Amino acid sequence: MRFLDLLRMSSSSLLRRKLRTFLTVLGVVIGTASIVVMISLGLGLKKSSMEQIEEYGGLTTIEVYNYSWGGDAETEKINDDVIKKMSQIEHVQLASPMLEVYVMAKQGSYEGQFSIIGMTSEALQKMNIEVGQGELPLDDNTLQLFYGNQVVTNFYNAKTNEYYWDTMEVPDVDLMNEPVFIIFDTDAYWQSKNGNSGSGQAVKPPKKYIVPTSGVMVGGVEDYNNNCYSVFANIDALTAQLKKVFKNKVIPGQPATSSGKPYKELYYERVQIYVDEMENVQSVQQEIQNMGYEAYSNAEWMQQTQDQMNMIQLALGGIGAVSLFVAAIGIANTMMMSIYERTKEIGIIKVLGCDMRNIRTMFLMEAGFIGFFGGLIGLVLSYSISVIINMVVRNAGAGYESGISYIPIWLAALALVFAVIVGMVAGFFPALRAMKLSPLAAIRNE
Repeated sequence: MRFLDLLRMSSSSLLRRKLRTFLTVLGVVIGTASIVVMISLGLGLKKSSMEQIEEYGGLTTIEVYNYSWGGDAETEKINDDVIKKMSQIEHVQLASPMLEVYVMAKQGSYEGQFSIIGMTSEALQKMNIEVGQGELPLDDNTLQLFYGNQVVTNFYNAKTNEYYWDTMEVPDVDLMNEPVFIIFDTDAYWQSKNGNSGSGQAVKPPKKYIVPTSGVMVGGVEDYNNNCYSVFANIDALTAQLKKVFKNKVIPGQPATSSGKPYKELYYERVQIYVDEMENVQSVQQEIQNMGYEAYSNAEWMQQTQDQMNMIQLALGGIGAVSLFVAAIGIANTMMMSIYERTKEIGIIKVLGCDMRNIRTMFLMEAGFIGFFGGLIGLVLSYSISVIINMVVRNAGAGYESGISYIPIWLAALALVFAVIVGMVAGFFPALRAMKLSPLAAIRNE
């Protein structure tokens, strides 16, 4: 018997019993939709967690700290030589020092306090900061500042001493278009405000510097992200400015010799390490820790998050699989009923000398059709449910902007193939029963 004949007989058999076929297909639809939606929830939660981790420093970034300036061993301090050694560690793409200095800022009647973080141009570009206005401060010759979108809330009205959080009104500060005066010597500023240095000597107000703005991060004062309160600068330009301001004095935040004088070179409390692949983060982190420095990365708790999400995904998938198992029982029942109703037809086919494998193929095709159409409709239903779930979650403001249901292409394809396989497996034993029917007994059956 030709394949097209088998295909025609299988489809016509299903169409003759429309209600039973519809109910059986409906069972596969529900089962497929259940398992796809359940797995999509697990995948969506995992994807959202990875995106949040990426926002809070990235998956291939290591933060190195050295808060202790004391001790006799020079290796305890992080200088340019230590940075060079770290950059030579295998799998390290970039090691960028982070120079942080606390400053005062003024514009009109408003004053603000924040830290300027100096980093290399390469590190600033790797941070994937979304620029709203201007550009990143990549020029290493001229000091320029790049402001986070919520830095403006650090300013207060010096006349009324009211902050943004007191009035909930955004300060009238234009960081991009109006000049910003920066005071680097904050100690001298407060001492001059108080009238003396504490030893009775009057202190002159420190010099204010106009520092141009290179850019501002995208977003408003209510859009939070990991760097929204940060102020960045090119580290070489910042270093040159600090040496110019403080000359032979100790730069705030830098260690001093036993005699209270500054060191000739700068030391850093923090270093940002960029690793080539996520799989190599922990090995690089361990090597840095072996050098005597504190090192932290998202990889430490990312693996725990992934394990938890995998368990959730497995549990949700198991719940959905129960529905598909019930649908498989329905397919098997439909095939058995079809055999009982078509016993005489099967006997005639056998008497005509048709191959037993043709009979098996015909019933397997019927079961496969049920699985295919049920899986296809189930996928359409799954995508619809996924869209609705994500809309509800976004509108609820639960913090999952990308949604909690995610159906990748591979899941859709796998679900369709799985539905067909389940259908054919469910129809396999009824097909074997049809093959074993006695031709004469089948013909005599009424």
